[in-house]
Amino acid sequence: MVGNTIDFTDERAPCGRIVDGLRYQENDAAGLVLDEVTYACGCRRTRHEFHDGSVQVRTVRHDGTVLQDEHSAEHEG
Repeated sequence: MVGNTIDFTDERAPCGRIVDGLRYQENDAAGLVLDEVTYACGCRRTRHEFHDGSVQVRTVRHDGTVLQDEHSAEHEG
């Protein structure tokens, strides 16, 4: 797997500020997808899609407050 890091400017962070940041994206041919965003203010947003079809989304504001933390499973065991 090879990942890509992309700089961005003037995007709205989870705290509402318009800031710059970095987006890291990685995937493989078997279904794993990682999308991780770090904002200049310190906020973070991650989205991970796993091989089994489940998805985890987490959003954390720069002060550490968790705004979203969800894990949905497409395939239940």
